[in-house]
Amino acid sequence: MLNGYGGQVLRVNLTQGSVEKSDLDPDLARDYLGGRGFAAKILYSELEKGVDPLGEANKLVVAAGPISGLLIPGAGKTTFAAKSPATGGYADSNVGGMLSAEMKFAGYDLIIAEGVSPKPVYLYIDNDTVELRDAKDYWGQGAITAETALKKELGDDFQIALVGPGAENLVKYACICHDFGRQAGRAGVGTVMGSKKLKAIAVRGNKSIPVADVGEFRRVGREMLEFCKNSDAWDVWVRLGTAGVNVPSNEWGSFPTRNFQSGHFEEMDKMTGEYMREQIVVTDKACFACPCACGKYSYTKKWDVHVEGPEYETAAFLGADVGIPDIEDVAYANYLCDELGIDTISAGNVIAFAIECFEKGIITTEDTDGLALSFGDSEGVFELIQKIAKREGIGDVLAEGVRYAAEVFGGGSSDFAMQIKGLEISGYESRDAPAMMLAYMTADIGAHHNRAWAITYDIEVGRDGVTPDKAAKVIELQHIRPLLDALGGCRLQWVELGMPLDYYVPAMKAITGVDRSWDDLIHIAERVWNLTRSFWVREMDGFGREWDYPPPRWYTDPVPTGPSKGKLITKENVDKLLDMYYEQRGWDQNGIPTREKLDQLGLDFVPS
Repeated sequence: MLNGYGGQVLRVNLTQGSVEKSDLDPDLARDYLGGRGFAAKILYSELEKGVDPLGEANKLVVAAGPISGLLIPGAGKTTFAAKSPATGGYADSNVGGMLSAEMKFAGYDLIIAEGVSPKPVYLYIDNDTVELRDAKDYWGQGAITAETALKKELGDDFQIALVGPGAENLVKYACICHDFGRQAGRAGVGTVMGSKKLKAIAVRGNKSIPVADVGEFRRVGREMLEFCKNSDAWDVWVRLGTAGVNVPSNEWGSFPTRNFQSGHFEEMDKMTGEYMREQIVVTDKACFACPCACGKYSYTKKWDVHVEGPEYETAAFLGADVGIPDIEDVAYANYLCDELGIDTISAGNVIAFAIECFEKGIITTEDTDGLALSFGDSEGVFELIQKIAKREGIGDVLAEGVRYAAEVFGGGSSDFAMQIKGLEISGYESRDAPAMMLAYMTADIGAHHNRAWAITYDIEVGRDGVTPDKAAKVIELQHIRPLLDALGGCRLQWVELGMPLDYYVPAMKAITGVDRSWDDLIHIAERVWNLTRSFWVREMDGFGREWDYPPPRWYTDPVPTGPSKGKLITKENVDKLLDMYYEQRGWDQNGIPTREKLDQLGLDFVPS
């Protein structure tokens, strides 16, 4: 028995239609904790170099953490991981909700899906009963529609993760959807699930999770809960959720606008968190064991649909980045992406790119199936979302992502294809935010903010400086956030409510019975970060510094409007940031972990 863990690994061979259970390896739990840590180790150790992301040899890892299913605020995160079809490198994406808790209640810390099913199936888990069931009736259905139908068939007490038509059609940035509007959205983890003909995972359990010291666990958990509820930021955070960041980001000059041409959206009146709350929010929605309820369940009368959100990133990319100024139109675009099962960040990004290409004359109506693309045309955006999910016409190109689309369109469009390592950049314009830019450049799945949300540090210490402290801050954040992902926890209690990270030390001791300091936990996070970097080194011939560069727009085009007007980061300063970062990480100047660093972290199985 491992305190804090369900104790079992479920390995599903979809090609053979077989299921195998095994005990969780105590060494894996000790060295990688759970969640993202488990995913990184399994993918590095079990995938051969060069496997096809959409082939039988790729694996989809679903992982809970040691706090999953326990009464720790924010203990509702589930990690999904695979080799990415969007980038060809390492990918993981996590989702909030109830899934990881239910996995633990059923006794499982890990689900590993291998092979490819000859027909659509879903994985049924009811405690010790595990079956692959025919999913032909659900294949082709939207994610929200199919989740509703599965719950009607199985019961509301099943927690379900599933994919929509976007994944079935192998859109490279398809999501895994859960709880009617939450997504593991980035880097194509849903595409991998769809490629395996695995429509859904449905889980129900009623087992208890062993805890080393129940009294101390209850004391620490209650103290963490009370801190969150008494935080000065709690009322605003629950009222607005992530949409409360819309206005500050716009005032910082960081809100992606018209394909990142600017960071300031002039038509913000109907995009604010307050406007959204007043006009479309129906109720608040929380994940497992979370007092914050930052999810907003909304209804748009204009389009007669319910949707969770729009969250900040969706407002940025299906709003300002495509020039749409009305939260009701954004909500409908959000609904389409959720039902079709595609990432709102990548979808909005690639649509904005196509619009700019059209406005510059790089593509014409002959390329767009007769659509005259323009920023602010909501109907055009709705049509492109559906074309992408169905891979119809120009949607077949855009479904591959912005890097591929730039290669097809040509005309110098790669200069403003907003991606790093093949992943579309998430929601912060960074020409006036060097730490945030560095966070994007070095994120281990491609350009994603949740690896290190460093823009607030730029604002705190001054945005012009390209200094060693900014590299140090990015590294610090890149260790804290993976640690929370490994634990199975959300970062928002710490970031938004100011909950001290020190709480996790006594909490983990009470749960697992293992006495570890904060430095011990961070050491594990650093191990995971270097392992995912090493995955890229192994998979991409010639991987190194060149892969970390941002798109040329960020060091050739000054910001044209807003608070950051005229700002630019030079290529020289981009290299300075990378030099400082690599040195502080103990990597060589091509960005490759050294033998000394790998050995220091217990990664002796990784070649240098």
